[in-house]
Amino acid sequence: MHDHHDHDHQHCRTTALERAERLCGEKGLRLTAQRRMVLDVMLESHAPVTAYEIMDRIAEVAHRPSPISVYRALDFLVANGFVHRIESRNAFLACSAVHQGPGEGDRAPALLFMLCEACGAATEAESVDLAEVLGTLAGRSGFTVASSVLEVKGLCAACRAAGRTTAPSVADQSQEQS
Repeated sequence: MHDHHDHDHQHCRTTALERAERLCGEKGLRLTAQRRMVLDVMLESHAPVTAYEIMDRIAEVAHRPSPISVYRALDFLVANGFVHRIESRNAFLACSAVHQGPGEGDRAPALLFMLCEACGAATEAESVDLAEVLGTLAGRSGFTVASSVLEVKGLCAACRAAGRTTAPSVADQSQEQS
């Protein structure tokens, strides 16, 4: 993962940790040392990480946590909106935004993850308009949308500007080795 030159990541990281601490205090939730450490590790970058990558990073600076303790921390962090699960990568991403509540007509905004295939960065956005379009399309089939999370793959602005392309597939890599 590369760093974006116009992004103050330390400010982003500090703001996310302060928001988690404040919201836990307001809701009477416990941001335990383990939960905070998992969140802090995840805030090292804007790339999704797996539970085992989190364990490896924690092991670099502290006692290696058990998988169950990391998964429990992740469950808490996801349930309280501090972390998102990226289904296609079976990974987790620290939430970098304060999300809107339901919009007009009490429809929750659609959450969109833009996943860079070159550097691995993930950017999140949300849109009530997109939720409306998805609701309309689903309604044509008699389907009612409870929530919507979309994952879009492509290239981030920094990778495009640097002339990067998508990461080679496993098939491409094996052909190069032969």
